[in-house]
Amino acid sequence: MLKYFLYVVVLAIVVGLTCSGVHLYRVAQKNKKEMAPYQTESIKVTKTFGKTLVVYYSLSGHTRDIAQRIQQKTGADIYEIKTAQKIDKYPWFYLNLRRQLKNKKFPKLEGQMPDFTKYDTVFVGFPVWWYTMATPGFSFLKQADFMGKKVVPFSTQGSNVGTFFADFANTAQNAVLLKGNSFNNLPKKYDGAVDNKIAVWLNELN
Repeated sequence: MLKYFLYVVVLAIVVGLTCSGVHLYRVAQKNKKEMAPYQTESIKVTKTFGKTLVVYYSLSGHTRDIAQRIQQKTGADIYEIKTAQKIDKYPWFYLNLRRQLKNKKFPKLEGQMPDFTKYDTVFVGFPVWWYTMATPGFSFLKQADFMGKKVVPFSTQGSNVGTFFADFANTAQNAVLLKGNSFNNLPKKYDGAVDNKIAVWLNELN
């Protein structure tokens, strides 16, 4: 009996690893196709946005990276959203996340909100968690009053934005939303292409 049980366990592991490998391959191929048009000479940002602020929350660093690139290309100020209590990604991350989303009880934030009266344009970025905005993003948007400012959302994710942008639009208060953009978490070989993708996006914003 033990022998058959071990066979089942091994088979489950093999199937899981195979499915994971197939998924990663498909994501890699999708990323390659998406980023191909941006693998050109460096594209300059010609658009101006007035006084600009970049707001972001980042747990693993991917969103911070995109936020800093936007800051560098726009000359913006930057504001990092921080939670009052540290969020540990493991071991109970997904269980806590599901509970927060179900109960709509999101993490408390640390520090004062930015003064939006100083800015013409505000970029706001969060990672995608469980196919929607990271829960600290919900916390921030529920406290923020954008007072009719132009607001530009952006996301970072493994491969699927889910309902991120719809949820952002439904939660942001008094924002004039411009076209957002999503950025998959990519290896360093795509750094130049990511910069170009950001530049093209910024130049196309109205």
